[in-house]
Amino acid sequence: MTPRAADRARYDRATAHLDAPLAVVDLDAFDANADDLAARAAGKPVRVASKSLRCRALLERVLARPGFAGVMAFTLAESLWLARSGFRDVLLAYPSADRAGFAELAGDAALAGAVTVMVDDPAQLDLVDAARGDGREEVRVCLELDTSLRLLGGRVRIGALRSPLREPAELAELARSVARRPGFRLVGLMAYEGHVAGVGDAVAGRPLRSRAVRLMQAVARRELAARRAAVVAAVREVAPELEFVNGGGTGSVQYTVAEDAVTEVAAGSGLYVPRLFDDFSSFAGRPAALFAQPVVRRPGVGVVTVLGGGYPASGAPGRDRLPVPYLPEGLRYDPREGPGEVQTPLVGPPADDLLIGDKVWFRHAKAGELCERFDRLHLIEGDRVTAVVPTYRGEGRTFL
Repeated sequence: MTPRAADRARYDRATAHLDAPLAVVDLDAFDANADDLAARAAGKPVRVASKSLRCRALLERVLARPGFAGVMAFTLAESLWLARSGFRDVLLAYPSADRAGFAELAGDAALAGAVTVMVDDPAQLDLVDAARGDGREEVRVCLELDTSLRLLGGRVRIGALRSPLREPAELAELARSVARRPGFRLVGLMAYEGHVAGVGDAVAGRPLRSRAVRLMQAVARRELAARRAAVVAAVREVAPELEFVNGGGTGSVQYTVAEDAVTEVAAGSGLYVPRLFDDFSSFAGRPAALFAQPVVRRPGVGVVTVLGGGYPASGAPGRDRLPVPYLPEGLRYDPREGPGEVQTPLVGPPADDLLIGDKVWFRHAKAGELCERFDRLHLIEGDRVTAVVPTYRGEGRTFL
């Protein structure tokens, strides 16, 4: 029996009493992935990206482990909710225009002490001030650095379109704006190198592309390390008591922590290890989050149909954004239909061994987006479901 077949047998035994569709997290794999992230971080704390988990119980589980500290949230409403739930260090990774949320933050000392907001433009400070109302609490601020790689005099740009702030002088000027402004305190700097941390460099069947990605990432790491160090030095001249410098992501943890200027790294997807992380040479994790769909039809030889399953991931549309049939091994989409909203035909030799009501296990392309489809996660240890915990959706929280 292959390791994957053994996993399928475990998951089927653990959920034999449950009807699909359902979602599970294999805690043995989850904990092993957490150990891998902490080891790659080499003593620097890992801040957990909540968008990759979207489950409070699992955030609490990983933050209770050595090597993990703090949450990186994705909306202000989520940040405030987590802070009220007892999470004491929440970094909002994206600028917000949530005026009601800013009024709440500025009016509550406990929230203001727990949540740090992201800015990359003085207009965002204006928005906070305009939204304060009667709130006078000091708002903690983090600046974001553009990490993109620029080549050929800037004519070629590789990296996500995030912050407009790129050079040390630009970050230092915004730092001075924060320092001059009553009601704000600059506490952090963030730089997310998504073109290194989130782009696979070992894509099966595409050796030339993979080599090109590895070369690009090597150049990008060198350029960013030098520029990030200069930016941190410039910002620390304005704010010498800067509390943290955050960088990295699941695919770049060991490279980012090697920079002296970085004090912590962010990661989250590496805990679930979705499909997109099969294409990395920098680490090998264990798939921990899966969902099952039931077989509801057998249209013919070599084909079965499961209920639903068409859960595409965000990003540029393409086959790599689709979930993949994972267990049993050897199933694939019908090329004329693909994964559907209400039904998904699957072809391949294993189809003939599947009966009506059997489960087919899938992996989502990305991590936390799976939790927008399910209101609970069944936590598996060995071959038993040992707990059932709500996702954000299951707690009535749909932040985006």
